[in-house]
Amino acid sequence: MQFKDYYEILGVEPNAGESEIKSAYRRLARKYHPDVSKEADAEEKFKSVNEAYEALRDPQKRAAYDQLRSRGYRPGDDVQPPGAGGGFQGAPGDFDFEEIFAGGGGAGGGGFSDFFEQMFGRGRGNRSGGRQQQAGPTRARFSVPLEAVYRGDSVRIGLNGKSLDVRIPKGIRPGQMIRLAGQGSNGGDLLLEIEYAAHPDFEVDGRNILHVLDVMPWQAALGAVMSVPTLGGAVELKIPAGSDAGRKLRLRGRGLPGQTPGDQIVELEIMAPVAQTPAQRAAYEGLRDAFG
Repeated sequence: MQFKDYYEILGVEPNAGESEIKSAYRRLARKYHPDVSKEADAEEKFKSVNEAYEALRDPQKRAAYDQLRSRGYRPGDDVQPPGAGGGFQGAPGDFDFEEIFAGGGGAGGGGFSDFFEQMFGRGRGNRSGGRQQQAGPTRARFSVPLEAVYRGDSVRIGLNGKSLDVRIPKGIRPGQMIRLAGQGSNGGDLLLEIEYAAHPDFEVDGRNILHVLDVMPWQAALGAVMSVPTLGGAVELKIPAGSDAGRKLRLRGRGLPGQTPGDQIVELEIMAPVAQTPAQRAAYEGLRDAFG
C-alpha cells in the first residue's frame, strides 16, 4: 500500500485552514471534472482530488492522517496496513465502523484508493475484548452524492465482496439511517448512517444549496443571463445590472427536497481576466481612465 500526500494533491500547505482547503478542492474539481476537462488523465486526477478533500475536510480523519504523515512518509512510500506491525492502527481516526462510498460515478463518486480505505474505511475490530456479537447490527457511514439525495436515486455500493443497490430517500438528512436487513456481519442488519459526499459545485446549508458563480466584470456591471448548474439540471439566471461581488441571488425550490423544499443560493464572484492582447490591455486602460 502506497502513501498519498493529500496536501500535495490539493496544492496546499499542511497548515492550511478549512476555507483554503475547500477553495483548492473546488478549483481543482472544476478543472478536472470529466464532463469539462479534455486532459487524458482528468478522471484519475478528479478522483484523487475528491479523495484528498474527503480525507482533509473531516477534523478526525485529518488528525489521523497528519499523525501518519508526521512519520516522514513521502508519495509512493510503502505503508503497512493496520495490524501489520506498525502501520497506523490506533491513530486518532480509529473509527468504530466502516465508511462506505457510493460508486458508479457522479461528482461525489467513490473509487477511493486502497490507502484511503485502509486508513479510514475498514472496521478496526471488535471493541468487546474479541467476543463477536452474533446477528447484531453493523454500522457504517454512507457517503452519498447530493444528486442521489435530490432525486431519490438508487446507488450501488460494494460491501464484503458483493454489490448492493441502495435506494436513497429523497431529501434524507445527514445522520439519518438506512437499514438493510440481513446485510451486516453474521447475518445481522446493516445500518447505514448518511453523510453527504463532497461536491465540486455545491455546498449544503440545511436544505439550501450554495453555489458560487463566476461572472465577468462586464456581466456584473451591465447585467446578463447565465446558465447555472443545479442538482436538477442547468437553469438560466438573470444577473441584475450593477451587481457587486458577494451578491446573493435565490433560486426558489432548487435546494434539497423536504416538507419545505430548500432553495439554491447563488453567490456572485467577479473574475478579472488577464489581458493577453494589446486591445485587451487598452480596454483595461480605458476602464481605468473612465472610472478615475
